[in-house]
Order: sequence, then structure tokens, then C-alpha cells
Amino acid sequence: MNITIVTVGKLKEKYLKMGIEEYAKRLGAYANIDLIEVADEKAPEQLSDADMEIVKKKEADRILAKVSPDAHVIALAIEGKQKTSEQLAENLQSLMTYGKSKITFIIGGSLGLHADVYKRADELLSFSKMTFPHQLMKLILLEQVYRGFRIMRNEPYHK
Repeated sequence: MNITIVTVGKLKEKYLKMGIEEYAKRLGAYANIDLIEVADEKAPEQLSDADMEIVKKKEADRILAKVSPDAHVIALAIEGKQKTSEQLAENLQSLMTYGKSKITFIIGGSLGLHADVYKRADELLSFSKMTFPHQLMKLILLEQVYRGFRIMRNEPYHK
């Protein structure tokens, strides 16, 4: 199984980097992990709706350039389907069973994802109706994917 996580923006916070590195290392026992960061589009704080679309489109182009044509794409979106850890594990297991060996998770930037990313996505996944910083979301996602593999294998960790 090959898991790619594409995120917008460079991670700067040391404590988040350490957590991400730890879960990526743990996940390495179960799958090949590729963490890809694409540049966020520089923009002023106050943007018109049209300018927001331009920024999201530029970020979408960078994101989609990193997505393999044969990957099963799961975009993180607040309007996506919420799942329990067990349901995420079942979903990953099902994808593996039916020959989807490449899974790409996408985490957008501070303005969210452009419609082009939603069109490419096979699924939309939500962790909550709340908004989280995208850098923190990367850590949470890695932990949940790791937890999912532990659940699939009936290994201790999940409680």
C-alpha cells in the first residue's frame, strides 16, 4: 500500500514536525508513506471572492500535479463524510482488498480546496464540523491512518 498525503503550505512548527515524523515512521511498518508539501499562494488577508477563487485554483493546480492518475483520492473537507476510527480502518481495508494500492489524502490551505480538487476526489472525509489548522490536520490524519492499520491487524493501540 502506498499512501501519499499532499498538503498546502510548508510546516514550520517544530512540535508538529516531530509528531508527523513519529507517525510517518510508525506507519512505515504498514505502508509506503510520501508526504508532499506544495507551496501556498501568497495573498493578503482581505480577499474578494474572485481573488479567493484565483488563489484556490493556483493551489489546486499544484496539488493535482502531485496526484497519481491511478490513485484513490480522499480530500479532507468540512462537508465530507464523518467516520469513526473503525470505519476509516474498514474503508482502508476495503480499498486494499479491491486493488487500490495508491491512496492520496489531500489537505487544502487556509482558504480550503478548489472545485477542481473536489472533482478529482473519490471521497470527501471530514474529521469534524470544526475548522482545524491544516498543519495540525496533517498530524491528526497520520495518527488516524496509523490507528486504522492497528485496528485492521487487531494490534494493541486502539482503545
